[in-house]
Amino acid sequence: MSKPSPSLVSKTNHPRQIQVNTKRHIMEAFGPDKTTEEMLAAFQDMEASFDVADLGLASLKVGLQLQHEGKDPEKALSFAHKALKALDQQGKRSLPVSMALHLMGCVNIRLERFDDSLECLNRADSLLCRLEKEGVASVEEIRPGMHAMQVELANVKTAMGRRDEALENLKKALNIMEMNLEKDSKELGMAYRDLADGYLLVSNLKEALPFSLKALEIHKEELGHHSVEVAHDRRILRAIYAGLGEHNKALKQFVLSRKVLKHCGLTSELLSAKMDVANMQISLGRFDEAFITLKDIAQQTNNEKDSENQASMFILIGQALCNQGKFADLKGCLEIACKILDKKEAVSPRFVAQACTDIATLYEAMNEFETAISLLKRALALIEKEPQEQHAEGTVSARIGWMLLSRGEVPRAIPYLEGAARKLKESFAIKHFVAGHNYNNLGVAYLESERPQPAAQMFAIAKDILDVARGPHHQDSIVACQNLSMAYSTMGSYTLAIESQQQVIDSWKIHGLCALGELANAFCILEELKRKACGTSSNQLPTKAMPLPRK
Repeated sequence: MSKPSPSLVSKTNHPRQIQVNTKRHIMEAFGPDKTTEEMLAAFQDMEASFDVADLGLASLKVGLQLQHEGKDPEKALSFAHKALKALDQQGKRSLPVSMALHLMGCVNIRLERFDDSLECLNRADSLLCRLEKEGVASVEEIRPGMHAMQVELANVKTAMGRRDEALENLKKALNIMEMNLEKDSKELGMAYRDLADGYLLVSNLKEALPFSLKALEIHKEELGHHSVEVAHDRRILRAIYAGLGEHNKALKQFVLSRKVLKHCGLTSELLSAKMDVANMQISLGRFDEAFITLKDIAQQTNNEKDSENQASMFILIGQALCNQGKFADLKGCLEIACKILDKKEAVSPRFVAQACTDIATLYEAMNEFETAISLLKRALALIEKEPQEQHAEGTVSARIGWMLLSRGEVPRAIPYLEGAARKLKESFAIKHFVAGHNYNNLGVAYLESERPQPAAQMFAIAKDILDVARGPHHQDSIVACQNLSMAYSTMGSYTLAIESQQQVIDSWKIHGLCALGELANAFCILEELKRKACGTSSNQLPTKAMPLPRK
C-alpha cells in the first residue's frame, strides 16, 4: 500500500492536528538559525502541504526575514500580503495580524509608497489599541509593538514632510518607553535627545529645550560627564541655545564637549562644532575670535579640496565679512563657495540647497536681489525632489514670495506665496510663525491686486496662527491685525474694521512708552474709520498693508 502524500495527510487530518503540525513546522523550519534560502525552500514545501489559511505565520516569518535582510523589498511585501490574507481571514484580532500590517508599513516606506505605508501602520496601531483595551494580549506583549508602531509612524510622516505630526508620534513612543524603562536609563535619555532634535528641526526651540536637558541629565548621571553620549547631547543643546539667541550658553556647551570629541577621535563632529562656534561669534560681533576659529577650521580642512566643509567655511567667512561691510571680499568668498557647490549638486542636493539659501541671504544683504532670488530658485528646484523636505520647500518658496513682494513684483510673488501656503499647511500641524508670516504676505499681495475679500481671509488666518505662535501682543500679530482692519475697510465692512483696529490699539497699549508712535497712529486710523463709517471720511487711511517679517 502506498504512503499517502503530505498534502493529503494535511487536508484530511483533524483541524486541531493541522494547527499543531503547522506550528511545529514553523518552529522547526523558520527558527532564528535558518538562512533566508532555507526559509524560502521550507515555505515552498509547506505550500504543497497546507491550506493558505494555515500558512499565515510562515509567510510572516519569511517576510520579516526578507525585510531584515533588506535585499528584495517587493518579495518581502508579497509575503506580508500573504500573511495578512491568511491571518485576517481567520476573523480574529491578534498580534500576528498587527505584525503583518506593521511589516507592510515598513516595507512600503522603503519602497517610498508613503500613503500605503501610513494606511497599514494606522490600521496596525488601531488594532493594538483594541487588543490592549479588550485584554486579548498582555501589556508586556503589546507595548513593544505599540512603541515600534509609533516610531514607524514618525518615520513615514517625516518622509512625507509632515514633521509636526511625526513629533506627536515620537512623543507617544517616548511615553511608552517611560512606562517600561527605568527613569534614568541610557535608552530613555537617547529618546529624549531624539525628540529634542526633532523639535529643533522645525524650529520649535522652547519644546526642544526641556527634552535636551533631560537627555543630558540622564547621560551625565549614567555615563559620566566625559562620555560620547553627553557630547552629543551638548551638540543639540548648543544648537537650541544658539537658536534662542543665548549664544554665551551655546559657547559654554562647546567648551564642555570639545575635549571629549577630541579625545574620542570624533573629528567630523568637532569640526561641525567649531563651525557652529564661528557662526555664534559672528552673531555676537566678536569678529576677531571668529576669524581665529575660522583659521583653525581652514587648517583642519586644508586637505579636503572642494569639500562640503570648505564650502561651509567660505560661507562663514562671507558672513563675517558681510557684518563688517567688506562686500568686495565677501563676493570673492561666495564665488569660491558657489564653484564648490556646482561640483556637489548631484551627490549632496540637500547640502547644496541649504548652502544656496545661506548665500542668498548674503546677496540680499548687499541688495543684489536678483542673484539672491536666483539662488533661492536653485535651492527650491533641489528641495522639490525630496518629499521629506516639504517644510523646507514651503519655507524657501515663502521667502522668494516675500522678496518679490517687497520689491513690488506682486504678480511674480503670488504663485510662490500660494505654493508656500499649501506646503506649510501640510508640513506644520501646529501653528508655526513661518506659516503665519506667509499667510500675511499672501494677504498683502491679494490686497495690492485689488482682491480685498481673499486678502481679509489670509490676514485672519495669519492673525490666528501668530496669536498662538508669537502671542496676541507680539508686533507680528499686531501687524496682521492692522492689515485685517485695512482689508475690511477696503471691502466697506467698517464695523469689522473698527473692531480689528481696536484690538490693534489694545495690543500697542501693552507695549507702553516704547510704542507711543505706533499707538498714536493706530488711534488716528480708528478715528478715520469711524468717520468713514459715517460717510464723512477725508480718505486719510493707509493704503498699503505691511509684509512680514518687517525689514
